[in-house]
Amino acid sequence: MADSIADVAHGEDVVDESPLERELALAFGVQLSTLRHAAGLTQEKVAERAGMSRNHYQLLESGLSDRARKSPANPRLSTLLDIADALGCEAGDLVRGLKRGKRVAARH
Repeated sequence: MADSIADVAHGEDVVDESPLERELALAFGVQLSTLRHAAGLTQEKVAERAGMSRNHYQLLESGLSDRARKSPANPRLSTLLDIADALGCEAGDLVRGLKRGKRVAARH
C-alpha cells in the first residue's frame, strides 16, 4: 500500500504491515532456525535442498521477504513444503505455535 500519491507516481511500493504480521514473521524465522539447527544443517544446505537461493532462505530466517523494504516474510505454500522436505519435517512443524488467533486473543 502506498503512503501517498507521490509514492505511487514514483513507482514505490511502501509496505504497511501490522505489528502482528511482523511478530509472526520473526517467530517463523526463529522456528526455521531452530529446526535447521536440530537437523544439523547449514542455511546453505537447506536452501540447496529446498531449491532456493541461500539469500532467500536467510531472509526467511530473519523474518523478512525483502531487506530494503523490511517487509515481513510471508512465504508461499510451495516454499513451506520445499523447506519442510529439506529439513526432514512436516510443513506443520514450520508454523506450529504461530497461530494467529491465540496471539490476538492474548492481546485483548
